[in-house]
Amino acid sequence: MNGKMIGVDYGDVRTGIASCDVLGMMASAVGAIKPGGMRNTAQEVARIAKEQNAVGIVVGLPKNMDGSEGPRADVVRAFVDLLKAETDLPIFFEDERMTTMEANRFLTATETFGKKRKEKVDALSAELILQSWLDRKRREEAAK
Repeated sequence: MNGKMIGVDYGDVRTGIASCDVLGMMASAVGAIKPGGMRNTAQEVARIAKEQNAVGIVVGLPKNMDGSEGPRADVVRAFVDLLKAETDLPIFFEDERMTTMEANRFLTATETFGKKRKEKVDALSAELILQSWLDRKRREEAAK
């Protein structure tokens, strides 16, 4: 899919947002939003996607280590149902296992600490989710 994509790491308090370049090569963290409530978050993500002229949205889907889905995945699916009511853009899921751990590891390695760390973790997790989706799509295209 060519064009700018938005990556989302949905959270009950903060939701991380990332975007990529129009060629779909490199994801970058945008930040974290805290609009309050699932419906407000869906509306804000749809607004950001429109503002960014996105062609699609990638949402991290939390899975258990064995690949099964637990209660948290149900919450994210409910969020996506609300998001679908706010936008006509295609919405894709991407396995988000280990993204928060990877984001925390990176922030520790770069000595990023303090009050803003939680927001940076969420934004970086969204970036990792989106980059994973972009890389997988490129591999799938190359295999054709």
